[in-house]
Amino acid sequence: MKRLLTLLGALAILAVISSIFLQAGAQGDISEALPADMSFKKIKETLVKGKWLNHNDGYRLRSDDTTTVKRYKTLSFEADGSFALDSAKQRFIGHWSVSEGVISMEFVVRGDVQLEPKEAFIDKEGYLIVEQDVYRQRSTAIAGLLNFFEFSGFPNATPRHFIMLLIGLIFIYLAIKYDYEPLLLIPIGVGILFGNIPFFQAEGFNLQLGIYEPGSVMNILYFGVTAGVYPPLIFLGIGAMTDFSSLMSNPKLMLLGAAAQIGIFATFIGALYLGFAPPEAAAIGIIGGADGPTAIFISSKLANGINIIDYSAAGDPILVKNLIGPIAIAAYSYMALVPVIQPPIMKLLISKKERLIKMKPPRSVSKLEKIIFPIVGLLLTCFLAPSALPLLGMLFFGNILKESGVTRRLAETARNSMVDIVTILLGLTVGASTQADIFLTKESVLIFALGAVSFMVATAGGLIFAKVMNLFLSEENKINPLIGASGVSAVPDSARVVQMEGLKSDPSNHLLMHAMAPNVAGVIGSAVAAGILLSFLM
Repeated sequence: MKRLLTLLGALAILAVISSIFLQAGAQGDISEALPADMSFKKIKETLVKGKWLNHNDGYRLRSDDTTTVKRYKTLSFEADGSFALDSAKQRFIGHWSVSEGVISMEFVVRGDVQLEPKEAFIDKEGYLIVEQDVYRQRSTAIAGLLNFFEFSGFPNATPRHFIMLLIGLIFIYLAIKYDYEPLLLIPIGVGILFGNIPFFQAEGFNLQLGIYEPGSVMNILYFGVTAGVYPPLIFLGIGAMTDFSSLMSNPKLMLLGAAAQIGIFATFIGALYLGFAPPEAAAIGIIGGADGPTAIFISSKLANGINIIDYSAAGDPILVKNLIGPIAIAAYSYMALVPVIQPPIMKLLISKKERLIKMKPPRSVSKLEKIIFPIVGLLLTCFLAPSALPLLGMLFFGNILKESGVTRRLAETARNSMVDIVTILLGLTVGASTQADIFLTKESVLIFALGAVSFMVATAGGLIFAKVMNLFLSEENKINPLIGASGVSAVPDSARVVQMEGLKSDPSNHLLMHAMAPNVAGVIGSAVAAGILLSFLM
């Protein structure tokens, strides 16, 4: 082991010494290598022939057979005295002149960066040698190491990256430690880590690594989000695992699912007030439904960074903001925090006496009713809001697979294998879309604030409407107002919260089956609301 360490140390010393000698040789008097017959006219004609590609210790005039690597530097000289120095990381421009065979290069200030003037010459072999150029000063080995470091994550990391990495770790921690929607938060948390590994980025340079870089694996998977492919598949799985019996046995509870959608429209108005464009405000408002797939679907249609919403005075198109990432993260975050957000609102609005109300057991529902319901629901809701067909169509289709009794294999695939695969892809890509330079903006903060308000308004809307309904119901048909909180479409989490809060007041009062009715109605209601907004704003 000692011999190996000694050998490695010796090699390192030799590399440093070689580098020093090479550097010293490269920094000699620039005039020593000037060809005697290079006139101003000849130099100018040579410089403007084409691009000069960094090659070994200098720049070589690029020819058709020259092998190029994108990260190598290129110099372009124009006859009007301007030049451009391009590298993968940045572009500098300036002015050049020739005096006594020496090419002087003066750089224009770019932002807060000012490069020192450089001198260059064309040697006898036709190479353009630039004074103090990194490739001239370093040996091939050292230049390679510097290039490797430049493309690693360390020099490209920013405080924003570390903030997002911390958020990703918090998501994973909450999922594992407190069991907050682990099937969602773990893929999203890991996706946030994926999306915020710092890597080299530059205009016109594509490493095909990031989720926003065309051709990358993550970008291809992200197509399922931007094109609205994943949400309908999630709805297919939800339909195949949902039992609408509780809703069919007590149809009036559907009103609670509708009442909870007030959070969507209240947030839509709030987002407009804060300056968001109508399509962006509509996408943000869906967070109030606590329905992640619906939020992703409508944001991919309305707030995708592609649609033109107006034109500037100069006639340039104004594009809608790309808010898919912030909206999706906010929606899923509040879905996971249902057990934290809803109980205080329930305690605030529902009295002790109201919590003790016991509801009549739901009636049994026939097989024929179970088959007819999704067919009628499909036709009715999609006639009302055709734009919601991809979501509601798949929801009711999945339920038909479940209730028909003759497609058990398809129903099993839809509610197990398929929905699990899509959940992984959806969570991973949504998490990766939170790239620090795109996600950490003022708009993201406003979206999270609006999302929290909309979710609370939706919960309160369902609770208050349940209290109002009791004013018109007979004593034996009264409903426990707690189930109004399950009108949001976080299935089945909000129904579980209602069950737990009911048991705290009366250990014999089981509300789960009753709460599932407004819960599944909320899924339908949020999709219908999304379809209505799409109809107005597409």
